[in-house]
Amino acid sequence: MKVIRRMIYRESVRAIAFVTTGFLALFFFLDFVDEIQNIGGGFALSQAFLYVLLLIPGRLYELLPITVLIGTIFVMARLAQSSEFTILRTSGLGPWRALRSLLIFGLAFFVLTFVIGDYLAPQSSRMAQLIKAQRQGMITTGQTGAWMKERLADSNVAVNIGALDPTGQMLAVRIFQFNAQGLLLSITEAARARFGAGNEWELEDVRRTELNAPTSGVDQVRRGESAAMTWSSSISEDMVSAALLKPERMSTFDLFVYVRHLKANGQSAQRYEIEFWRKAFYPLGCVVMVILALPFAYLHFRSGGISGYVFGGVMAGISFFLLNNVFGYIGNLQNWTPWLTAAAPGMIYCVFSLAAFGWLVRRH
Repeated sequence: MKVIRRMIYRESVRAIAFVTTGFLALFFFLDFVDEIQNIGGGFALSQAFLYVLLLIPGRLYELLPITVLIGTIFVMARLAQSSEFTILRTSGLGPWRALRSLLIFGLAFFVLTFVIGDYLAPQSSRMAQLIKAQRQGMITTGQTGAWMKERLADSNVAVNIGALDPTGQMLAVRIFQFNAQGLLLSITEAARARFGAGNEWELEDVRRTELNAPTSGVDQVRRGESAAMTWSSSISEDMVSAALLKPERMSTFDLFVYVRHLKANGQSAQRYEIEFWRKAFYPLGCVVMVILALPFAYLHFRSGGISGYVFGGVMAGISFFLLNNVFGYIGNLQNWTPWLTAAAPGMIYCVFSLAAFGWLVRRH
């Protein structure tokens, strides 16, 4: 059986590598053509090439379940068309042994997808964003930037960060401090800020406005300016990056930490919680895809009929990707349970695959 497994694994890896290379080459070409129009004004061709190159790990992470499905379907269908799989069945490759072998194969790609999505893709995406910031001048989420909250012992703080520059320095920082009753105590504005040692922020070009409790019916306001100021906060550099970057570009651990921070400070974490569970369940898509591909080995093909089934596999892979995104958007809007929202597409396809596999095994 080891010889049979090695043969199936070798052919499947070759097919998956070929399909993956084709898809990556296509996306690289499209992304590069899209970036060519931005060349100029200090943004060179080499920077555009490097930016698109750094997008490849993220593309690979998104494509792996689909390419695993297409490559495995092609191998299974080809084995069925040439009657090789029938010979393997008569040699002792029973249905459950075949399923177990492909599950082991899928788990290998599960580990690969997790490593790429949790370590390689987030780092390369951040480097790509810094290169893009050199062209745009900053990284921002929109006109208002990113908003974050922090609860202190006797007060609450709301922080607004306008953008990040290419060096990782924060721009247009505003810090609003409120007392326990929700009354505004102070406003601190800084043109720039960077992370110092420990939990300290180093603010530059600071303007501070303090509002004291009214005495004799008159509000007391004090204003001051300083070239530099130190502010202590538990908001880390990773949390700021998480607030300014898209959640799908974050690692699972960073998402987990950021979700905990949002919940601890009474902020809505639904979007990031769904993305956390999607990141956790997405590599399992490779396992689901090989289960979906196995029934193709039990079909009977006419000469030249394999292409139609491979095309069907492509459509199934694309539909899985689309369903995964649709469930994420709907779950965020309808406030569905995050883990169930993320796991539902994989569960649906797994049940469908096992049902098709069981039906074909009983039929043949």
